[in-house]
Amino acid sequence: MNLKDLYINYFISKGHKQIPSAPVVPENDPSVLFNTAGMQPLIPYLMGKPHPYGTRLCDYQKCIRTNDLESIGDKTHHTFFEMLGNWSLGDYFKEESIGFSFEFLTKVLNIPINKLAVTVFMGDEDIPRDDVSANAWMKLGIPKERIAFLGKEDNFWIAGESGPCGGDTEIFYFRSNDEIPEKFDPTDDRWVEIWNNVFMEFFKDTDGKVTVLPKKNVDTGMGLERVVAVLEGVDDNYKASIWSNIIKTIEEISNKKYLGNEKSMRIIADHIRTAVFISADKSGIKPSNTDQGYILRRLIRRAIRHAKKLDIDISSDWEELIALAIISQYEEYYEEIKENKDIVLEVLRNEKNKFNRTLEKGLKEFEKIISNLDNNKLNKDLAFKLYDTYGFPIELTVELASEKGIIVDTEGFKEKFKAHQELSRAGSTGKFKGGLATNGDMEVKYHTTTHLLNAALKQVINKDVHQKGSNITSERMRFDFSCDHKLSEEEIRKAEELVNIWIKEEIPVTMTEMNKEEAIASGAECMFIEKYPDIVSVYTIGNVSKELCGGPHVSNTKELGTFKIVKEEASSAGVRRIKAVLN
Repeated sequence: MNLKDLYINYFISKGHKQIPSAPVVPENDPSVLFNTAGMQPLIPYLMGKPHPYGTRLCDYQKCIRTNDLESIGDKTHHTFFEMLGNWSLGDYFKEESIGFSFEFLTKVLNIPINKLAVTVFMGDEDIPRDDVSANAWMKLGIPKERIAFLGKEDNFWIAGESGPCGGDTEIFYFRSNDEIPEKFDPTDDRWVEIWNNVFMEFFKDTDGKVTVLPKKNVDTGMGLERVVAVLEGVDDNYKASIWSNIIKTIEEISNKKYLGNEKSMRIIADHIRTAVFISADKSGIKPSNTDQGYILRRLIRRAIRHAKKLDIDISSDWEELIALAIISQYEEYYEEIKENKDIVLEVLRNEKNKFNRTLEKGLKEFEKIISNLDNNKLNKDLAFKLYDTYGFPIELTVELASEKGIIVDTEGFKEKFKAHQELSRAGSTGKFKGGLATNGDMEVKYHTTTHLLNAALKQVINKDVHQKGSNITSERMRFDFSCDHKLSEEEIRKAEELVNIWIKEEIPVTMTEMNKEEAIASGAECMFIEKYPDIVSVYTIGNVSKELCGGPHVSNTKELGTFKIVKEEASSAGVRRIKAVLN
């Protein structure tokens, strides 16, 4: 039995209910491109909304993080990973949570106690030292020399600037054959963090005032890839069983061994796996030059470049063979991987063919550049142009140039590349910060307006129009929907008019909880049916709209103001996008 099954079975035996993994593209959180942590889809429930499954929950959640893409290729980083989590929503707290973690690690996974150590929050001027957690660990047999008290930077969690918050306790495993030191030193990298239990017992308001929460929550997270590598005694995550079949497939395709080709094989394995999960997601993401589509394109193209470095025949079906190995490994756990197999393979194939043509153009551009050089030096601007416009990694440019006896300004390129990275990071800060920072009044209004627009498009175009995604900020809303044609001026005008009529009619917005099957039978619209639990929230806007949704919404359409469509464009094949504002 693998770690996912062991984990879920253990927590079910402790009264937890398994909740389905949310999609990788969050439905109603514009602050992030992807779900980046197991707790992210649960934020409304951690804020106090009752969960239909009760107060004890567990799951394995698909997560994607791309803010350190350049680190992929080392032993430990991944863009896609699975997070195991268990939650208490106002039910058990520190002692029981710590007890569960300890029992699972030592009795289910049979980890010797002397290989474990923990960190605990040391407290500050607002919040006392967490002696409750420290004492709970000592009662279970962790000696006090193996408990380190650390400050806010290491052992404290808050979503954004204000909201629920609290100290956490992190569990470490000694990953080394060296003699285990008596005293735990958290800076000694032989100790690897494997599990984190966050105790949300306080609320910090916007003025910085901290008060005790009436209902305390526990949020835990354990990264599957890291823990499997630790348990299997490998110091390279890609040597663990999770990756063995994928790496073996790349070895067979390239006719090369992993040893000596680690970086390229890791990048191919990681990027193709993430691309499989993004393109299998029900949100219908396709490679493009914006948002999630841009990340998907970048991952596939980077995998192609590294396949080329391994002398793989790029025009062969190499990417399909790797994708099929990944699909067979995960389809038992994620049904969309199985259902959308053909879509995944088509996305990979189309992007590969497109990039192959770009590569050819890049090679022609390279020849043109060197034929116009005054000396045997390629400057940083030309090297960066080859990277930015044609996707040439600097290594490829250097390799091609050296064959012609030309020197490349690699240091200048690195400076230019670093500036480009910092600009990209700055531009996407809002996309990656996550949390609760963007649930203000305007976001709530736009969220309700997406329901009205969805209903309007069904009337104006046809009833088969369905939402494919949305992105909301305090300034505007973006709405993706299935449609096979560019909307005419008349269709845009009619949709806008309908939404404004419904706003003026001052229609109440009501919420009812009901059984999922009952909700669907009643005609409620739903974007990701498999994501929802058995008991769901159905939001109804008069006779206009009925949708399964996690909220939040206004209580009456009169609160929305005037609706204006500012742009209509293509998002991807068969999907159109509307950008709109409320005045």
